[in-house]
Amino acid sequence: MIFDILTLFPALLDSPLNESILRRARQENKIRIDITDIRNFSLDKHSTTDDRPFGGGEGMVMKPEPLTAALKAVQLKNGKGRVILLSPQGRTYTQKVAEELSSLSHLILVCGRYEGIDERFVTASVDDEISVGDFILTGGELAAMIVIDSVTRLLPGVLGCAESATRDTFSRDLLKHPQYTRPRVFEGEAIPEILLSGNHEAIEQYRFLESVQRTLKRRPELLQQTIFTKSEKKLLIKHGLYQKIEALQAVRDEQGKTKNH
Repeated sequence: MIFDILTLFPALLDSPLNESILRRARQENKIRIDITDIRNFSLDKHSTTDDRPFGGGEGMVMKPEPLTAALKAVQLKNGKGRVILLSPQGRTYTQKVAEELSSLSHLILVCGRYEGIDERFVTASVDDEISVGDFILTGGELAAMIVIDSVTRLLPGVLGCAESATRDTFSRDLLKHPQYTRPRVFEGEAIPEILLSGNHEAIEQYRFLESVQRTLKRRPELLQQTIFTKSEKKLLIKHGLYQKIEALQAVRDEQGKTKNH
């Protein structure tokens, strides 16, 4: 998979993209990351890439000419790809969006800066806008790294354990169950005995219930859309959890009716 990054600050990306799983994925040719400095495509000797906004206002706006030239150079080299602008105005980035992007072969990530990007570039060249959350970053570089990291770990053969990605938090609208390792007792607190039982079915049930309870406590809104199997429902009913989930989903349905009206 190819990731192209268009940025004004290439040095910001050097270290994070050359560590841990991303480094290994690059070394094994599972991904390729090309970084393009937008300043190299400016039209004057001062490498100008931004200017004051028409109509007045604070800050500076990234100019469309260097961005367009940089994008065309990338597309000439690596193909069209999906052009994504990292923007607080984009659709919210979730695990499902990461899964969607992981099915593609080429992403072109445009890192905005300052007060934004000239809208003419966005209209003509951007296929998708993505926001990593309802907060403002100094630029799109950190957001681009989040997208690359989360997408890369979903690619076949990237993670050492193939099941890791499918069991992660948000893989099915549930937070992950608590994790434990050695020692068995730490500062007087022992790990749950069920994990030492060797009964794999019982352990899976325990982890599932812990996952649901943690989600109920920390992110109950996720359970408004979670779908459970018949055996999972039976287990949840037995432990008095399914009624709470039904109440959450009833709230969702009622909100949907109100919205439609």
